[in-house]
Amino acid sequence: MTQTNGTASWTNPLRDPEDRRLPRIAGPCGMVLFGVTGDLSRKKIMPAIYDLANRGLLPPGFSLVGYARRDWNNQDFAQIVHDSVKEHARTEFREEVWKQLSEGFRFVPGEFDDDIAFGTLAHTLDELDIVRGTGGNHAFYLAIPPGFFGQVVQQLKEHGMVDSQPGSWRRVVVEKPFGHDLESAKQLQAVLNDAFPSGSIFRIDHYLGKETVQNILAMRFANEMFEPIWNANYVDHVQITMAEDIGIGGRAGYYDGIGAARDVIQNHLLQLMALVAMEEPISFDAENLRAEKLKVLRSITVPHRLDLTTARGQYAEGWSGGVKVNGFLQEDGIKPRSTTETYAAVTLHVDNRRWAGVPFYLRTGKRLGRRVTEVAIVFKPAPHLPFAASATEELTRNALVIRVQPDEGTTLRFGAKVPGTAMEIRDVNMDFAYGGSFVEASPEAYERLILDVLLGDPPLFPHHEEVEQSWTILDPILDYWERKGHRPEQYPSGGWGPSSANAMLKRDGRTWRRP
Repeated sequence: MTQTNGTASWTNPLRDPEDRRLPRIAGPCGMVLFGVTGDLSRKKIMPAIYDLANRGLLPPGFSLVGYARRDWNNQDFAQIVHDSVKEHARTEFREEVWKQLSEGFRFVPGEFDDDIAFGTLAHTLDELDIVRGTGGNHAFYLAIPPGFFGQVVQQLKEHGMVDSQPGSWRRVVVEKPFGHDLESAKQLQAVLNDAFPSGSIFRIDHYLGKETVQNILAMRFANEMFEPIWNANYVDHVQITMAEDIGIGGRAGYYDGIGAARDVIQNHLLQLMALVAMEEPISFDAENLRAEKLKVLRSITVPHRLDLTTARGQYAEGWSGGVKVNGFLQEDGIKPRSTTETYAAVTLHVDNRRWAGVPFYLRTGKRLGRRVTEVAIVFKPAPHLPFAASATEELTRNALVIRVQPDEGTTLRFGAKVPGTAMEIRDVNMDFAYGGSFVEASPEAYERLILDVLLGDPPLFPHHEEVEQSWTILDPILDYWERKGHRPEQYPSGGWGPSSANAMLKRDGRTWRRP
């Protein structure tokens, strides 16, 4: 697949251009950021843009236009970006980089239904094309609640900002959630398709931009040792965990009514599952990678006994990091009788030859014991152990654990002999850590994804078919929970979730890993 960014044509593999020694540098372009006052913009998007500029990956004339209902001028906006960069940027602050970058900052005040403001925005982009050389190439980043997507996209269309001239491009970036069920996801896709072609719509799932997630593919397909045992003949089960030690914070308005399953399982965890379970793609371009992930998602089956194969809970008051914390129902802005879950666990199966009979256990929760995201491939026991029972009584299953965050890396657990005259075998870990093996620091996920948007490089972005198929998997579970009508089980903050989640695995003769 050949991709042109205005300065060069490259064949896009998963990560780098044809000459892997050269960095990928965006051609002339700019970005319009809706939602500049939100946490996402301040903590992730603005710092990532600076970090890209600091690494020399943005063009000299790159421009950033902020749009919000604030009575700011260009200098006010520049100060907001400056403060965000100083507090959250990954790379050092350099005055010469900041000066060049900030010369391309503009701010347009207005509401989402303000025709005059959107007219001003259109004129601003025309001006930047002339004075900054952005070449008509602009990405519209909707870091706003999904309920406003349609209104903003319609305004962009009515004011002629979605139409690109020959040799230039216009793209739109949307954040999750991509709808709240299958029907709403299709409606959202229809809204976006009404203004932008499919190849110009980028859905951000920041987990797919993490180096360790991409390393799942590198580890599987660049090493002969893993693929022969990556199947039901050797794998007993797979656990995919995203645990947070924090509560909902100030996100009550967003979180209540959404819950853990919609917030994390539908996107992050199902995407991780697809990467773990998929077959080797012909290449790592967007089309071939998507095809293999879709095969997995379409093969996933939901068990019939959802009462035995799912669990949901709400964190109660307890202790987290040595501090007494409120329960979910005591958080500001949460309804006293809310049935929104802060913990969700599901059992899924992939109905194909490679994975027949292997359960995939997915779980996510807030106010758990520690912050960790990992994928654990747990292998079957050896068919025969020619040792005395007492020699292996502490031996557990072999496991390959891919740590996505924090402490990115991979651990292989296996049995080894304890030094001494007796034949005693004990679990040991062989550990690979990114920080200890590579000199260069891993880029933040938003750096990689924003650069991919500007390059028009889509492999790491979920396609609408993947989104809709994920909802097809999750909707029956959500419907069951709603029909059941029971309140989520309470679990103490600082623990590892509700007892029903432990019972879910215990019925299968298994236990959750303690990360």
